[in-house]
Amino acid sequence: MGGKNKQRTKGNLRPSNSGRAAELLAKEQGTVPGFIGFGTSQSDLGYVPAIQGAEEIDSLVDSDFRMVLRKLSKKDVTTKLKAMQEFGTMCAERDTEVVKGVLPYWPRIFCKISLDHDRRVREATQQAFEKLILKVKKHLAPYLKSLMGYWLMAQCDTYTPAACAAKDAFEAAFPPSKQPEAIAFCKDEIASVLHDHLLKETPDTLSDPQTVPEEEREAKFYRVITCSLLALKKLLCLLPDNELDSLEEKFKFLLSHNKFWKYGKHSIPQIRSAYFELVSALCQRIPWLMKDEASKVSPSVLLSIDDSDPVVCPALWEAVLYTLTTIEDCWTHVNAKKSVFPKLSAVVREGGRGLATVIYPYLLPFISKLPQSITDPKLDFFKNFLTSLVTGLSTERIKASFSECSAIVAAFFECLRFIMQQNLGEEEMEQMLVNDQLIPFVDAVLKEPRLQNGQLFHHLAETLSSWESKADMERGDKMAHNLEKVLLNFWERLSEVCMEKINEPEADSTSVLGVSSLLEVLQKPKSALKSNKKKVGKVRFADEISESNKKNEKGVSSEGENSEGSELVTEPLTQDLSDLISPLRKKPLEDLVCKLAKMSINYITEQTSEQHLKFLSTLLSTFSSSQVFKVLLGDEKQSIGKGKTLEIAKLAQKNPAVQFLYQKLLGWLNEDQKKDAGFLVDILYSALRCCDSNMERKDVLDDLTEVELKWDSLLQVIEKSCSSSDKHALVSLWLKGDILGEKLVNLADHLCNMGLESTVSSESYFSERWTLLSLVLSQHIENDYLIGEVYVERIIVKLHETLSKTKTLSEAENSRSSVSRVCDVACNYFSSAKGRLLMPSSEDLLLTLFQLCAQSKERTHLPDSLICKLKNTWLSGVNFLVHHVDSTYKQSSFLRLSAVWLKNQVQSSSLDVRSLQVLLSAVDDFLNKLLESKDTDLLGVCIGSVMPNDSEWGQMRQSLPMQWLHRPLLEGRLSLNHECFQTECKEEDIKTLPSHLCTSALLSKMMLVALKKEVVLENNELVKIIAELLYSLQWCEELDNPPAFLTEFCEMLQRMNITYRHLCALGDTSGLLKLIFSRSKANGTLWSLIIIKLVFSGSITSEDVKHHYRNSEDSFFPLTEGNLHTIQSLCPFLLKEEKKKFIAECIPALLAWPKDDLYYIDGGFGYFAIFNSSLQTKSIDDEELLHGILEVIMSWKKNYEDIFLFSCNLSEASPETLGINIEIIRFLSLFLKYRSSPLEESEWDFIMCSMLAWLETTSESRALYFDPLVQLFACVSCDLACDLSVVFDSATLDTVCDLPQNLISEWKEFFSQGIHSLLLPLLMTVIESKDPSETSFQNALLRPMCETLTYISKDQLLSHKLLGRSVASQKTNFPEHLQTLLDTLAPLLLFRARPVQIAAYHMLYKLMPELPQYDQDNLKSYGDEEEEPALSPPAVLMSLLSTQEDLLENVLGGISVGQIVTIKPLSEDFCYVLGYLLTWKLILTFFKAASSQLRALYSMYLRKTKSLNKLLYHLFRLMPENPTFGESVLEFSNKDPKTFFTEELRLSIRETAALPYQIPHLACSVYHMTLKDLPAMVRLWWNSSEKRIFNIVDRFTSKYVSNVLSFQEISSVQTSTQLFNGMTVKARATTREVMATYTIEDIVIELIIQLPSNYPLGSITVESGKRVGVAVQQWRNWMLQLSTYLTHQNGSIMEGLALWKNNVDKRFEGVEDCMICFSVIHGFNYSLPKKACRTCKKKFHSACLYKWFTSSNKSTCPLCRETFF
Repeated sequence: MGGKNKQRTKGNLRPSNSGRAAELLAKEQGTVPGFIGFGTSQSDLGYVPAIQGAEEIDSLVDSDFRMVLRKLSKKDVTTKLKAMQEFGTMCAERDTEVVKGVLPYWPRIFCKISLDHDRRVREATQQAFEKLILKVKKHLAPYLKSLMGYWLMAQCDTYTPAACAAKDAFEAAFPPSKQPEAIAFCKDEIASVLHDHLLKETPDTLSDPQTVPEEEREAKFYRVITCSLLALKKLLCLLPDNELDSLEEKFKFLLSHNKFWKYGKHSIPQIRSAYFELVSALCQRIPWLMKDEASKVSPSVLLSIDDSDPVVCPALWEAVLYTLTTIEDCWTHVNAKKSVFPKLSAVVREGGRGLATVIYPYLLPFISKLPQSITDPKLDFFKNFLTSLVTGLSTERIKASFSECSAIVAAFFECLRFIMQQNLGEEEMEQMLVNDQLIPFVDAVLKEPRLQNGQLFHHLAETLSSWESKADMERGDKMAHNLEKVLLNFWERLSEVCMEKINEPEADSTSVLGVSSLLEVLQKPKSALKSNKKKVGKVRFADEISESNKKNEKGVSSEGENSEGSELVTEPLTQDLSDLISPLRKKPLEDLVCKLAKMSINYITEQTSEQHLKFLSTLLSTFSSSQVFKVLLGDEKQSIGKGKTLEIAKLAQKNPAVQFLYQKLLGWLNEDQKKDAGFLVDILYSALRCCDSNMERKDVLDDLTEVELKWDSLLQVIEKSCSSSDKHALVSLWLKGDILGEKLVNLADHLCNMGLESTVSSESYFSERWTLLSLVLSQHIENDYLIGEVYVERIIVKLHETLSKTKTLSEAENSRSSVSRVCDVACNYFSSAKGRLLMPSSEDLLLTLFQLCAQSKERTHLPDSLICKLKNTWLSGVNFLVHHVDSTYKQSSFLRLSAVWLKNQVQSSSLDVRSLQVLLSAVDDFLNKLLESKDTDLLGVCIGSVMPNDSEWGQMRQSLPMQWLHRPLLEGRLSLNHECFQTECKEEDIKTLPSHLCTSALLSKMMLVALKKEVVLENNELVKIIAELLYSLQWCEELDNPPAFLTEFCEMLQRMNITYRHLCALGDTSGLLKLIFSRSKANGTLWSLIIIKLVFSGSITSEDVKHHYRNSEDSFFPLTEGNLHTIQSLCPFLLKEEKKKFIAECIPALLAWPKDDLYYIDGGFGYFAIFNSSLQTKSIDDEELLHGILEVIMSWKKNYEDIFLFSCNLSEASPETLGINIEIIRFLSLFLKYRSSPLEESEWDFIMCSMLAWLETTSESRALYFDPLVQLFACVSCDLACDLSVVFDSATLDTVCDLPQNLISEWKEFFSQGIHSLLLPLLMTVIESKDPSETSFQNALLRPMCETLTYISKDQLLSHKLLGRSVASQKTNFPEHLQTLLDTLAPLLLFRARPVQIAAYHMLYKLMPELPQYDQDNLKSYGDEEEEPALSPPAVLMSLLSTQEDLLENVLGGISVGQIVTIKPLSEDFCYVLGYLLTWKLILTFFKAASSQLRALYSMYLRKTKSLNKLLYHLFRLMPENPTFGESVLEFSNKDPKTFFTEELRLSIRETAALPYQIPHLACSVYHMTLKDLPAMVRLWWNSSEKRIFNIVDRFTSKYVSNVLSFQEISSVQTSTQLFNGMTVKARATTREVMATYTIEDIVIELIIQLPSNYPLGSITVESGKRVGVAVQQWRNWMLQLSTYLTHQNGSIMEGLALWKNNVDKRFEGVEDCMICFSVIHGFNYSLPKKACRTCKKKFHSACLYKWFTSSNKSTCPLCRETFF
C-alpha cells in the first residue's frame, strides 16, 4: 500500500492505491463497487442496492464512521475485525441521528462481509449489527428487504457463535410474535437470494479467483450452499401458511431444477444434511409440490438410506419417514427389494455403523409404514429383518458400547412386539418369532457378559408382562388363547436353555451369571420393572448403591445384589409379589427354579462344584421359600447333629430351611478351601428369612456362634448385616445378645495379648479378627452400636490396657506389638462415633493416645510409623469431641485431664528441648482441633486450666539458676551488695529445661493459636503470659556462654513463631508495660532489664516508660533493690531534670550519713549506684556537684578509712564493703571521663594513690576470683587504671598546662611503672589459671587490664623482668632479656581472648623496630654463601605463624579464593584469624624497619617458606568485596568514599561497636602493608597465580588500593628529606610520575618513572628523558637496571633510586659490572661482584654465579668457559 517504509498520513486521510482505484471505478461506472459476485451483471443484483457517488458518502456520513467504513473494505482480516468491533462500539456510544446516517450504506457492507471467510469477522459483524439495531430500531425498516436474505443465512452459519449472534440480533429486532410477519414482508427477496446462491453461484463467482486461494474459495462456496439450504428451511418453517401459496412458483422452479436434487449426493456431509432437512421441511409445509416431484424425491431419499455419516444420518432418517408418510406411492419410483432393503439390511447387520442410537429408534416407525405388497412374503421378510438386527448386536463395536447395545435391544423388542401383534394367530409366524428369534437371542445374550449389562432382561420381562396382561384381561378370547400358547412355548424353550446352561459339570460362569440375573428380573412384578426401566444411565446416587460395592462379596452377581439391596425378598414379601405376578408366569417360573436348584445341589453334592454353589446362593437370595429348601433337602432324613438344644431340634424339624442350614450349609462354611465364602453367608441369610420370628433366628445364630461358626464366617455375617437394613433386621437380636458380646470381648483380650507376647503369628491370622473388632466398634445402625454397649465399653478397656503397656517395652517390641492394630480400630471407632458422648473408657483411651503423642520417642519407645498412626487416631477422637458434643468441657473428662497433665509436664522440670518441641507440636494440633468447636470458650478454659497461679510462677522464677547476674553486674547495668548466688549449674541438669521456660513456651504457643481465631481470654492472661515469656527469654539472653540446649531452645521458639513480636501483633498488650513496671519496682533484677530490652528493640517507646515513671515518681524512695534496679534501667530514658530531682534528694542524705549507713541500699551504696547510672548517661553536668561528691569520698577516707579496701586481701571483706567500694571506684572512673574543669593536686593524688592501692588489693586477692563481687571489684579497679592511662596518654600541650606540676613525671616514673609491674604478672597469672574459653568475668577483667597494658612504654617493657621462656635449639641474635620477652608475649597472640591478643600485639609492636638492628650486626656472615642467602625474621614469630597457618587452613582451607568468608565476632575462628593477621602486621612492621640488605634476606626466607602466598590467598577470602568504611557511601557521595584502605585501623579493646568490621578492616590493613612493603613478592605471586585469581586480585587492587598506594608513594617522594649527592628527584601527583635527574661532571641523565594503574602489581615503566654524554648502550643498561631494581626490590621508589644511584656511582668509581646481570650492585641482595675467575679475572656476584651453575648444570666461567675454582 504505497511502499512499506513510507510514512502514512495521520488518520489515513490520503486513500491507498486500492482506495484510489475504487474511487476511479466509481467515477467511470457511476456506482460504488463491492457487489457480491464478480461475474454477474449489475441488473442481476437488484437485491444489493447500488449507492451512487462515492463523494456523497463523504458528505453525509460522520467522519469517524466514514473512517471505519473504509477500513471495512480492506482485505486484511485483522483490519476488518478491529474495524467491525470499533463500528459496534461507535453504534452503541454515538447519538441515534449520527448512527442513522450509516444505514444507507450498511446493507451493501453487511451483505458482503456477513459471508466473509474468517469466522471471527462474521461473528463480530452480527454483534455489531445487533448494536446498530438497538440504536436505530424501527429506522432499519426501509432496508430490511436488502438485508433479510443474508440475515437468515447468517442465522444458519456453520460457526455456532456467529449463528447465535445473528439470532440475537434478529430477536433484538423482532419479538417472536413479529418474526413470521417480518419474514413474510421480505419473502420474495429472501427466496431470490437463496435461489441464486443454490442455482447460479459457483466458487469463482463468490470469491475473486485472482486473489483468493482455491481451497478458501471452495470452503466459502460450500458454507454458502449449506447456509442457503438451511435458510430456505427456516423460511418455510417461519412463513405463515397463508403466505406459502405466493412462493409456490419459486419453489416449483427450484424443485424442477436438477442442480437442486444433486445436493442429495454432494460430497460435503454438511450440504447433504442441510438438503435432507430441507426435504423434511418441504414434505411438511408443501406436500402437494413434493408429490408432484415424487419421481425425484423418492430415489433421492430412499436410495441414500445407507448414508452412514454422523452429520447426515439424523436428517436423512427424518426425511425417510416424511417421504414415506407424504408420498404414498414412493415405492413405485424405487425397487425396494433390490435397492432399498439390501442397503438397510447391510446397515443393520453392521450395527448401524456406529450410529445405532440414531438409526434404530427409526426402525419401528419405518417397518410400520411399509405396505404389505412390499413385505411379501411376510415370514421371510421379518425373519431376515430380525436376524439382521441380532447379527448387528454380535459385532465387537456394539458389545463395547452400552448405549448402542441398549438401542439395538430396544429396537429388537419393539419390532418383535409389533410383528407379534400384527400377526397373532398365525402359528408359523409365532413359532418363528419365539423359537427362531427370541430364544436364540436370549441364548446368545446369556453367553456374552457384555450384553448382559444392557436392558435386555428388562425388555424381555416387559414384553412378557404385556403379553400376560393382555391374556389376563381378555380371558377366553381367541387372542388370549394365542398369547397363552405363545407364552407356554416360550417358557418351555427358556427352561431348556437354562437347564442346558446349568447342567454341565464345569458350567460356564458367564452363562450361570446370566441365568441368575434373568431369573431375578423375571420374578419382579411389573411395577418394579417400570421403576427399573429408567435406570439406563451409568450414574448411581449414594442411596441407590447396594451390596455390589462391598468388596468382600465377589461371587454374587451385581444384578442379584441390586435386587437384594433394593427389594429384599422375605417370605411375606414374596407372597405379596406373587400376587402381582401373573399366574401365567408364576407356575412355570417356580418349576424352573426348583429344577435348577435340584440340579445344582446334585452337582454340589457329587462334584463339590463351587460354580453351582454360587448359582444356588443367588437363586436362594431371589427365591427363598420353604418349597425350594424342601427340594434341596430331597428325601434325606438326617439328624442335625448331637448336642443340640430341644428348641433347635424342633425348629429344624419344622423348618426345612433350618434343617438345610445344619445339614448342608455348616459343612460348606467350615471347609477351609473356600477362601471367599460370601455367597455361603448369603445362603445363611436366605435360610434365616424362612424362619417365622427374630427369636428363632437369634436361637439359631447363638447356637452357631457358640460352636459352629468360624471367625471369618462370623465377620461376613456381620458385614452383610451392615450392608442392608433388611438383613440387619433378621439378626439384630443376635447382634445385641450376650453370647456374641462375650465372644468378642474374649477375642479383644486374646488379640491384644497375642500382639504383645507373640512374635511368630502370621499377619493373615490376625487380620480378619481385627477387622471384626473394628467393625463392631465403628459400625452404627440408627445411631446405635451393632452390639451391646456394655461390650463396646469392655473392648475399649482392653485396647486402652494395650496402649498403657508401651512405655515398658523397647522400640523393637513396640513395633512388633498390636499397637498399630489398636490405632486402626480406635481411629475407626472415633471417626464413626455419632451424636452421643464418648464412654468414660473411650476418654481414658483418648488421653493415653494424647500422652503418647505429646512425649518424645525416647520416653515412649515407639517407632515413627506408630507415632504417626497414634496422632491420626488421637486427632480423630478430638475431632469427634469438638464436633458432636455440646458443652464439651463440662462433660468431657479428656479435656480436663489433658490440661492437668500438660500443666504437670511443663512444671516438672524434666523436659529437654526435643521433648518440649514434641509437646508443643501436639498441643498445636490439639488446640487447632478445639478451634473447630462451636463452643467458643473452650480454648480459653483450656488455657486457664494450664495457667499457673502467681505463687507457682514465683516459685518457677526462683528456681531459675542465678548465673545470669554475672553480665549485668559486670557491665554496670545492675548493682548488688549482697551474695545472691551460692550454687552453680549442676552438670547433670545440663539437658533438662527449667520449668519456667517450658511453661512460658507452652502457654505462649497456646496463646498464639487462640489469638489467631480471636478467642477472648479472661483475667489479663495474655499480658501475664507475655511477661513470663519475656522473663524466660531475658534470662537466656543474659546467661554467659549459655549451654547448647538453651540456644537450641531459643532457636526452636523462633522457628515456631513463639516470639514477643508475634504475640503482640495478634493481641492487645496495653497493660504489659504496667505489669512489668510494677514487678520491676517490687523485685528488680530481670524485670528491670526487660524494660531496657523492650525500648531498645523498638517494642515500646521511651515516652511510655517516662509516663509510668511519672505516675510513680514519689514511690521510689526509700530505696529498695527493686526501686534501685528500676531507676538504673530508666536512667537512659529520663530527662535531665527528672534525674536531677532524685539526685537532689540523694545529696543532703549523703553528707549526713553515719558510717554504717554507707553500706546499705537505702544509703551510700544505693545512692552512689544512682549517681553512676546518671553519670553513665551524661546526666550530671554540674561540675561543683561532682567535685563535691569527690570531696565527700575524700572525707570518708580520712574519717572511715577502713571502708576503703586498700592494699589488702579481700578474704575477710563483707559483700556490703565490696559493694560500696565498687560504686566509689565506678564513680571515680566516670568522674575522670566526664570532668570538664581541672582537678586539684590533692584530688589527683587521692585518685592515683587509691587506684594503685585498689590494684594491689586486686593482685593480692587473685585466689578469690571465683566470687562474683570480688570479680567485679577486680574489673572496676582495672577500669580505673585504664581510664587514668588514657588521661595521661592523651595529654597534649594544651591539656598539660591544666595539670599540676610534676604530675606527668610522677605518673611516668611511679604510678605507670606501678600499674604495669602489677598488671603484667597478673595478666600472666589470670590467663594461666583460667580456662581459655571466654566468660563474662574474664572478658570484663581482661578488657581494662589489657587496654591498660597497651599504654606500657617500650622502656618499661624492656626493663620488665619476666621468667625466661626461650625455646631450645632456636638460633637467635637477640639479647637474652629481649628473647625472653618475645617468647613470653608472642604465644599470647594465640590466646582465645581478643583483649589478650591485641595487648600482646601492641606490646610486641613497640619492640619490632628494635629487632632488625641485631641481625644487621651479624649481616657479614650471610654474604658469601654459595646458595641464595636467606634470613628468618624472629624465630618465635615464624614458629607461631606456622601454628596459625595450620589453624587457618582448617577455618578457610575449603573456601575458594574470592569467596568472602564472614567470621562471627568473638568466636573461636575469630581469635585464630585475628591472631594470624596481627602476627603478620608484626612481621611486616619488623620487615619495614630493616635495611635493604636485610629485607632481601628476609624476603628470600618468606619466599622459600611460601608463607606470604598463603597469607595472600587468605586475605582474598577475608577482605570484603566492597571495603567501604561505615556509612561513607551516603556521606561522601561527591568525594572519594572512605574505605578500609584510606582509614587507619584502630585496635581498641574496650570499644566493641566496630567488632563486626574488625577482621575485614584488619585484613585490608595487612594487604595494604604487604603491597607497600613487599611489592616485588606480591607481584611475583600475582603473576604466577591462575587466571581466575589473577583477575580477582587485579580488579580489587586496581579499584581500591592502587590509587591509595600511588598517592602515598608520590607524596613520600614529594615530602622526602633524603638528599642525594648529584641527583634530584621530583614527583608529579596528577600523572603519577617520578622524575630523577642524575648529574656527574658533564654527564646528565634524566629518567622518568611511570606508575601503572594497578600499582604495585603491574610493571613500573622507566622512560628516558634528557641524556648528555652517555653512550646509547650504557644508557640502555642503566634504564634496564633501574627498571629491574624497581620491579624486584621490596621497598619504595626512593629506595630503588638510591640503589640505582649507588650502582652508577660504583660504575664511575671503576667497579666493573657483573657480566651475568650487567649490574654493579646485585638487584636482590645488593652485594658487589666479588667472586673472580682465576683465568679471565672477571668478577661476578656470588648469587648470579650460583644461579648460573644450577641452571646450566656446569661449573665453567660464563665468559672464558674455563673451570671456575
